[in-house]
Amino acid sequence: MTIHYDRTTHEAGPAPSSWGPPPTAGPAAAEPATPTAPQAGEPKQPFVRRLWRGRPEDPRWARPAFLGLLAATLLLYLYNLSASGYANSFYSAAVQAGSKSWKAFFFGSLDAGNAITVDKPPASLWPMELSVRIFGLNSWAILVPEVLMGVATVAVVYAGVRRRFSPAAGLIAGAVLALTPVAALMFRFNNPDAMLALLMAVACYAVVRAVEDGRTKWLVWAGAAIGFAFLAKTLQAFLILPPPAIVYAVCAPVSLKKRLGQLAVATGALIVTGGWWVAIVELWPASSRPYIGGSQNNSFLELTFGYNGFGRLSGDETGSVGGGGGGTGSGMWGETGWNRMFNSEIGSQISWLLPAALILLAAGLVATRKLTRTSVTRASFLVWGGSLLMTVIVFSYMAGIFHQYYTVALAPYIAAVTGMGSALLWEKRRETWASLTLAAAVVASAAWGYVLLNRTSDYLPWLKYLVLIGGLAAALGLIFAGRINRQLALGAAAVGLVAALAGPTAYTLSTLQEGHTGSIVTAGPSGASMMGGGRGGPGGGGAMRGGFGGGMPGQNGQNGQNQQGQQGRQGQQNGNGGTQNGNGFPGGGFGGMPGQNQQNGNGSTKGRNQQGGPDGGMGGGGGAAGLLNGASVGSQAKKLLEKDSAKYTWAAAAIGAQNAASYQLSTGDPVMAIGGFNGTDPSPTLAQFKKYVAEGKIHYFISSGTGGGMGGSSTGTSSQITSWVEKNFKKVTAGSATFYDLTQKASG
Repeated sequence: MTIHYDRTTHEAGPAPSSWGPPPTAGPAAAEPATPTAPQAGEPKQPFVRRLWRGRPEDPRWARPAFLGLLAATLLLYLYNLSASGYANSFYSAAVQAGSKSWKAFFFGSLDAGNAITVDKPPASLWPMELSVRIFGLNSWAILVPEVLMGVATVAVVYAGVRRRFSPAAGLIAGAVLALTPVAALMFRFNNPDAMLALLMAVACYAVVRAVEDGRTKWLVWAGAAIGFAFLAKTLQAFLILPPPAIVYAVCAPVSLKKRLGQLAVATGALIVTGGWWVAIVELWPASSRPYIGGSQNNSFLELTFGYNGFGRLSGDETGSVGGGGGGTGSGMWGETGWNRMFNSEIGSQISWLLPAALILLAAGLVATRKLTRTSVTRASFLVWGGSLLMTVIVFSYMAGIFHQYYTVALAPYIAAVTGMGSALLWEKRRETWASLTLAAAVVASAAWGYVLLNRTSDYLPWLKYLVLIGGLAAALGLIFAGRINRQLALGAAAVGLVAALAGPTAYTLSTLQEGHTGSIVTAGPSGASMMGGGRGGPGGGGAMRGGFGGGMPGQNGQNGQNQQGQQGRQGQQNGNGGTQNGNGFPGGGFGGMPGQNQQNGNGSTKGRNQQGGPDGGMGGGGGAAGLLNGASVGSQAKKLLEKDSAKYTWAAAAIGAQNAASYQLSTGDPVMAIGGFNGTDPSPTLAQFKKYVAEGKIHYFISSGTGGGMGGSSTGTSSQITSWVEKNFKKVTAGSATFYDLTQKASG
């Protein structure tokens, strides 16, 4: 038998088994032993046997169950994967560019001609770009790397919880994560959030490992994970920094001087892994690299601390289409305040087990309050729970751009805390306070599940009653039967777990049934999130499902009906809808900008604009896309752009990144995105654009049909270029799309 030494309690003995009878005495009962490697002299088992059997101290079912969890997660996330097509065409276009140009790969360029980058660092694009280089450009090559990140995140959370608690606790945590609706959405989507969630989980795991024995290497790995996460989604990676750093500084089993030195080394690792790319980009001559998308002065640092940084907190985001509400008010990005994670816009995405997790976190901290400073059990709650609380607080009050899918960052923390807390209370279930608290957590998850399911009353209307009744029955079983008979207690716990997971599982399965495209996507059935959209090609029911259907914020009339373009917002039935009350921008799109032809905003049931791109986006004569969703590229337009495209650096130029991305993905040729994502970046300037045209680098200009930029002003770069092109070059039509041939001057 392998002997383990617990540094925290100074007790030697076998590692704890899984959920067996509760320990009754000794400090080791409060602080489980730390698993260690086999002792010298023990025969080493073959790799396959070790892979299947797992740790010697684990029950025989533990490793097969873990591998089964990973396999089930993989199959679940791969199901119907290609239904999302290119998912977010903004990032898919960048993936295509990086698969053709190593320069575009390094900088994260939107096009292989390297005109402008995406508005994030490129790390999240790299796995997808390598996959496309190997397997070619297709939906699976783009999205499978995201699926694998989801499976890896489940594995990391399992390992972190199982190590300190039990295999059963790890399985619960892994299942909670895999069945969280927003996790099932984003681990099958090509935004940077999948990589961010994985690396944040790795960082938490590594910090807890460092607290176990005070080894520097684990703290360095944690710093490296957060640093690399910065290269995925900039400052969001730093949200959780305070809790792990403080926990290690206080709890690590080494001297204070060494703790501070180790934290300094970890900080250095963070700076190196996150800063090397930034340093190269900032030192690289601006004239020979792409423009930094999302910035106003071609600086990645300005992008980091402005549009993607503190602007997200304050709502002051230069170059954005608008800001937020701030405080407890309501703005373009929904209401802020303490209850934001539970409201109709966010709740169904992430909050199913959030009330239970908060209860279990509090219980875990109370139960471990008398343990020594170096208690790894308490440190685990503090690291995972502190990261959860920090992220919830920031998300709840940030006034700038906020999308529902951001909440996938919370999923690993909620899962870990749920697994740890339930395991700890289970082991103490014979104590009245523990059984009551565990029952309270079950009731909280069942009651909140009922509320969330009731928000979509037409979706599986019977399920909410089963969830509520099952949760109440399980709670009673845990309180009464759990203290008398272990089999009855296990039965009650199983019923409680099923009741807690039934709601999110149903929403997850609904998410998997449909494709998700565009810049803003939400999980669950139609109508589950009042602000989000983009299901099956946006238009599936919720706010952003129609692009910007009623005009820009401040232009919509009472109850969301735009006074100048009411037909731009036809509601959920035709795929253009906004929120039920129509709250301006979060509810729906440019599908009839004020003064534009109202028919341009009338989407079909599939969310397609009658004359232009999907979801009522900027539908005018050009057939261009909306700000958040790609255009529908007709065969005649594709044929026109592909002709002689090899002679040009860019086959075409278009206002806005989503518009350009659609044409680029359709033709396979670089398309310049004037003004970046929002059409508001000052790139290229009118002088630069004229120079490109004079040098014969751009063949066509794609008309947006709006006489100017997407989100820019009438005097902005996008509008200046549009006006100059329309006055000086020949108009060409291809199907319903309008182009300007930049190689032919306008007659007369």
